[in-house]
Amino acid sequence: MAELRWVDPEGPEYEAWVALREPILRAPLGLSFSPADLEAEKGQRHLVAFEDGRVVGGLIVIPLSGGSWKVRQVAVDPDRQGKGLGGRLMEKVIETAHEKGIAEIFLHSRTEVVGFYERLGFEVSGEDFIEVGIPHRKMVLSLGSG
Repeated sequence: MAELRWVDPEGPEYEAWVALREPILRAPLGLSFSPADLEAEKGQRHLVAFEDGRVVGGLIVIPLSGGSWKVRQVAVDPDRQGKGLGGRLMEKVIETAHEKGIAEIFLHSRTEVVGFYERLGFEVSGEDFIEVGIPHRKMVLSLGSG
């Protein structure tokens, strides 16, 4: 079973986390991480899954003012997809948000995976929109006052 850990974006595991995301999330869209992209991530929280010392998944949380978090860059190694790892990552974020008294978690879901987030309790908010050249939906999970 994968170990889930919050990692420092300036620590040794971060490079492997970026390397996992590049072919899964960026390259299929003709994108790559720029130095400015990676610099912006330094102020964000990175929850990463490890198996036998290898990065196999993760996500990013951006703490926002007003008691909300934005989740982005959810990625799981293709060999591990469909085996519950993405759900475990999201459940850890929800659990941590509850502990910290966060009122709301939201994200921009690619339209083809909206059902994944709905199974976790997220609800669609608003209309489809285009982000990084593909259709997305805003998804929201209200946690109340934590």
